[in-house]
Amino acid sequence: MRHPRILDSQKAVLLIVDVQESFRKHIPEFSDLSRNIAILVEASKILQLPVFVTEQYPQGLGKTVAEISACVGERQHFEKSCFSCCGSEPFLTALNSTGRKQIIVCGIEAHVCISQTVHDLLQNGYLPHIISDAVASRFPKNKEVGLSKMVASGAVLSSVEMALFEMLIESGTEKFKAVQRLVK
Repeated sequence: MRHPRILDSQKAVLLIVDVQESFRKHIPEFSDLSRNIAILVEASKILQLPVFVTEQYPQGLGKTVAEISACVGERQHFEKSCFSCCGSEPFLTALNSTGRKQIIVCGIEAHVCISQTVHDLLQNGYLPHIISDAVASRFPKNKEVGLSKMVASGAVLSSVEMALFEMLIESGTEKFKAVQRLVK
């Protein structure tokens, strides 16, 4: 039996939080962030993970950026006005319906929407895995403080490759080869 804080593709979902057009100019290394999230999305297809996408007030902040929308396709999108994704009843209902308890969290901003979502997920019995190279804030210090607070509260800090290889478990499989091509 594997440690409960190791990701399991049968127990995990991918949550992409608020990677919207208006943030593009304000987030350092936005292209790296969006590329890493796209890798997570493509790997989620291979590993058959449910994928959820949220948008904070899209009328003002814009829609999810094209480079992520293109690979997400017809996955479930949720508009929200609360900073926490858990403030959206349709989101919570859809998440609960999966029966999965590990939430792979990526997106914007680490110290606001990500942090409040992660804390609410913890409160609701989920185990969030924050993907450090796929979350961002406008200012690095805010990202650092946000990550520290979430980890201190019980969330798991991870990276794109760490998360994917935990779910793959072994090399040599067709899924491994397909995911390996994404991260090379």
